Amino acid sequence: MYTTTPKKPNSALRKVAKVRLTNGFEVIGYIPGEGHNLQEHSVVMIRGGRVKDLPGVRYHIIRGVLDTQGVKNRKQRRSKYGAKRPK
Repeated sequence: MYTTTPKKPNSALRKVAKVRLTNGFEVIGYIPGEGHNLQEHSVVMIRGGRVKDLPGVRYHIIRGVLDTQGVKNRKQRRSKYGAKRPK
């Protein structure tokens, strides 16, 4: 896990992770949402879909699956971030 900066004209610290796939490939996956619990040897599931302003990032890490927790306090678009329905 590390942060990287987007291409011009955008400005941010985007969270990304290097992921080794089961076929031996190593790719860079984007971690969507606010905050995450990933550590060095976390097992994650990825999906396709590039991040337009991050060069070389062609995959998204799926929140709420395997070792990746969902985003806390998410009220709308919850399914995209693995968040349970609030009581």
